[in-house]
Amino acid sequence: MNRLSTLIIGLSVLVVGCSDNNPTTPGPGSTSTSTFTVPMSAANEVPAITNADAGATGSVTIALTVTRDGYGTITSATADFQISVAGFPNGTTVTDAHIHNAPAGVSGGVYVATGLTAGELVLNNGSGSITRNGINVPADKAAAILSNPAGFYFNVHTAINPNGAIRGQLSAPVTN
Repeated sequence: MNRLSTLIIGLSVLVVGCSDNNPTTPGPGSTSTSTFTVPMSAANEVPAITNADAGATGSVTIALTVTRDGYGTITSATADFQISVAGFPNGTTVTDAHIHNAPAGVSGGVYVATGLTAGELVLNNGSGSITRNGINVPADKAAAILSNPAGFYFNVHTAINPNGAIRGQLSAPVTN
């Protein structure tokens, strides 16, 4: 009887060990989009802008779409940028725009570039807008932005303010 019990227990362990109920097997992945709406002003730049761009303002809407594997880890990401600016001197040329990694009051390095080139957005009457879609964002950078949006800012650069003319800090996104 002892041998039969041992055999049954051994077979039970073998069956459980070989079943598909293994919790380390990932389920299907998912895709979600987090939308950041960021108001920008010249006063937010470090240091604050005091020249001809001082009255400038703007906003950017960043739609960050991430794909996650079955474990929840981001495997890929893209961003769409809708940039609108106003209050610049007539004929101002935007030279660049991107996400930087630094909290409010601190300057940081470029983290995600929009791909905007100098002269692509000329501000006739001091205002204008542009959309950049499908910008690749490395998975680790997307994860960092989502985990701490306040550690990042978006700014727009002009010819007279090559380090940035208007700036806004990211905050918690709306996710769907």
